[in-house]
Amino acid sequence: VQLQASGGGLVQPGGSLRLSCEVSEFTYDYYNIGWFRQAPGREREGVSCISKRGDKQDYVDSVKGRFTISRDGAKKSVYLQMNSLKPEDTAVYYCAAEKFITGCSLSRHSYAYWGQGTQVTVSS
Repeated sequence: VQLQASGGGLVQPGGSLRLSCEVSEFTYDYYNIGWFRQAPGREREGVSCISKRGDKQDYVDSVKGRFTISRDGAKKSVYLQMNSLKPEDTAVYYCAAEKFITGCSLSRHSYAYWGQGTQVTVSS
């Protein structure tokens, strides 16, 4: 499984970005997808995840009400809409895939497949 993350950039506090994760796998529908982020000097943390059917989502407390995860089967993609961005959201964001968990997980240890990161910088 190959994952391609994109959509990062520089944005001012309060702004928005939409990250995309394209899954190059014909069995796209078998995979739960997670978004993770890693800031310098910090561990990689789970930000959001969505189940293979899209019926379950989860978010880390710090982004609830600001970020929304969704998936589009026709495009084999998962999106992370990030609104009301804060400087503390600055990190490299990664998407990851796994297919064994019922629902989805915010633990990085659950995921076997990872895409390359995309940098998100929130600064004035």
